[in-house]
Amino acid sequence: MISKEEIRKKIWYLLEEKNIALFPRPVFGRIPNFKGADVAAKRLSMLSEFISAEVIKVSPDSPQRWVREIALRQGKKVLVPTPRLRGEFYLLDGAKILNPEIVSTISGFTKYGKRVNFDEIPNIDLIVIGSVAVTKNGDRVGKGEGYSELEYAILRELRKIDENTPVCTTVHSLQIVDHIPSEIYDVPVDIIVTEKEVIRVMPSKPKPHGLYLEYLSRDKIENTPYLKHYLQVRRL
Repeated sequence: MISKEEIRKKIWYLLEEKNIALFPRPVFGRIPNFKGADVAAKRLSMLSEFISAEVIKVSPDSPQRWVREIALRQGKKVLVPTPRLRGEFYLLDGAKILNPEIVSTISGFTKYGKRVNFDEIPNIDLIVIGSVAVTKNGDRVGKGEGYSELEYAILRELRKIDENTPVCTTVHSLQIVDHIPSEIYDVPVDIIVTEKEVIRVMPSKPKPHGLYLEYLSRDKIENTPYLKHYLQVRRL
């Protein structure tokens, strides 16, 4: 059976070979930016889940910059995690932002976003994550660091999201594959949006209900402030 790492490498090579990849390049080791990411973001913005959402959690990855910009232009609140969750989250209020094309970039939201702790995070209506590959059953693989899963688990623990909170991803159509192996902590997607179409899926498994600490390394726990605090509280 093909492994997640083999799938990642296959997609990275394919996007580079077909010249679908965009800056930053090469895309190896990244959530790949791709030609048509702006079109996929626009398709996503026309869905009822996006239109009705007041607060959207969006990954900090390059292809999702367009999603962040559109959401801010529509006056929505956008929640973006700090890199590798070394801090908390950045909260961007589209109603107060005059230059969404700048603030939606990585350098922009880290400079102009309000850094909020976990208690200040509002309830989230929609999640948009980056992917290296997805299946039409909703299985997904990222770049291999596990932070999208960790962010999701923490937000479930905090009751900022629940099983019914939609999870979407924007990808190029070449990033759709037939099979991805999955673990209990992997987050399936409900909606896949490409430069060509919208795919609503029936995920093949339930979403994780919270943290699965037994799957986390000591280094991951030590380097993630929330996890260190979480364990300290549990020991009290």
